[in-house]
Amino acid sequence: MLTIDRLIIEFDRGLRTALATTQTLRPTPGDDIPESALSPAEQKLSAALMRVNHVGEVCAQALYRAQALTAKEPEIQDSMQAAASEENDHLAWTEKRIEQLGARKSLLNPLWYFGALAIGAAAGSLGKKWNLGFLAETEMQVERHLASHLDRLPATDHKSRAIVAQMKQDESQHATTAMASGGAPLPNPVRTLMALSSRVMTRIAFWI
Repeated sequence: MLTIDRLIIEFDRGLRTALATTQTLRPTPGDDIPESALSPAEQKLSAALMRVNHVGEVCAQALYRAQALTAKEPEIQDSMQAAASEENDHLAWTEKRIEQLGARKSLLNPLWYFGALAIGAAAGSLGKKWNLGFLAETEMQVERHLASHLDRLPATDHKSRAIVAQMKQDESQHATTAMASGGAPLPNPVRTLMALSSRVMTRIAFWI
């Protein structure tokens, strides 16, 4: 059951996710790799792509926390909370890399977070198989998105590439686990709508 206390806690988490500095439990991939000499154009591109990835992780936090908040089954609540905790490392890694590249996070992070929170709350209320199916589809789309970033990142930006490669590996594992736990494939129209929404978000976050 939703309570005022739980809603206040989630609102506080949202503000912290969108605005505060995030701590990581795992070492940042590529930390031991020396910084490469990037041209101004390459540095700008890397920063923009990492900003997009950071926004994706802000949304992931919101989605999974909201799904946990509205899920009826205790085991699904636990699964969603675990997914959010694991994705928190990605949030910290991308944030750190953006700072190293001398750039800023998206100015619209609060909007991204609370928009994704509403979507996650709706998904969580649909029951176990659709809740897990939504998680799996989200992760599969993110995995494809990260693969495209590996194609676009400058070849010499080894630090950014190490982060994105590890994130891609983690997302694949999350999707596999969600489907193995009872997730159902989402209908094609829903998957298409999710992809279109993601495309709009990434294009805006690339610049703002």
